[in-house]
Amino acid sequence: MINAVITGIGGFVPEYVLNNDELSRMVDTNDEWIMTRIGIKERRILNEEGLGTSYMARKAVKQLLERTGTAPEEVDALVLATTTPDYHFPSTASIVVGRTGLVNAYAFDLQAACSGFLFAMDVAAGLIQSGRYKKIIVCGADKMSSMVDYTDRATCPIFGDGAAAVMVEPTEEDYGWKDAYLRTDGKGLPFLCMKAGGSVCPPSYFTIDHRMHYLHQEGRTVFKFAVTNMSDACALVAGRNGLTADNIAWVVPHQANVRIIEAVAARLELPMEKVMLNIQRYGNTSAATLPLALWDYEKQLHKGDNIILTAFGAGFTWGAAYMKWGYDTK
Repeated sequence: MINAVITGIGGFVPEYVLNNDELSRMVDTNDEWIMTRIGIKERRILNEEGLGTSYMARKAVKQLLERTGTAPEEVDALVLATTTPDYHFPSTASIVVGRTGLVNAYAFDLQAACSGFLFAMDVAAGLIQSGRYKKIIVCGADKMSSMVDYTDRATCPIFGDGAAAVMVEPTEEDYGWKDAYLRTDGKGLPFLCMKAGGSVCPPSYFTIDHRMHYLHQEGRTVFKFAVTNMSDACALVAGRNGLTADNIAWVVPHQANVRIIEAVAARLELPMEKVMLNIQRYGNTSAATLPLALWDYEKQLHKGDNIILTAFGAGFTWGAAYMKWGYDTK
């Protein structure tokens, strides 16, 4: 029996910090309002001209290679989850491969919005379990500032930029990616989308004048669906794997809103001390939130820890997964 296990993590966040005080000078908001409703104190922004998602992704991948002592030519594949690709084509993954020397890796982008890393990990686990691949990098990376309208007080406080990557390898030990429950229902289009820029509504003077190339979100609806679906998915995965508050070491939730995170913890009857939380420092980095949380908390993880990961994104897409951590941090 081949299991797919994470053997290392690399991450990157931009240097520039956009805090709530500065944001309150851009739109009609304040620190108290943002902290009460979302739980974000600051977010990192990639503000250097000419740099996109691939820049952050390759920084994360390079750190991952260094930390795991992996030569670039040893990597078989790169799966990059993102909603903010550098270009419509080619894939951002292909750019990262070219810039990091992964000469023997095939690569592709995976688009499942904020659920992207969760979906990409399940794909990579299947590839590893097939026996055909030995080293796969899964990366979640998003430059959300590239699609945020900084005149919209409802959405601009939420998002930040960042990237993180994990190495996935085979093992015959009882560790790694154990179970996943992933779903897409197609109901989310009106509530969370970018209205223009695709083949249905290509760019035009009209779409630019009407600010249709920014992220659109109907917060209350998204909040309701996220709380219900993330909580239900976590409960299902925990139930069918015999996981309880006693033997779950960590929950890694999508960092979208602190109230959603608290609701998921309550459903599992877990104290917040068992929940990975970094939304206050990075905001919602979409597909990067889950691996960035693992990157932040890596030193607190121990071999054999039972971990539940969960996310919710546009589409709607959502799910939860059970992973048994595979190493002690050196």
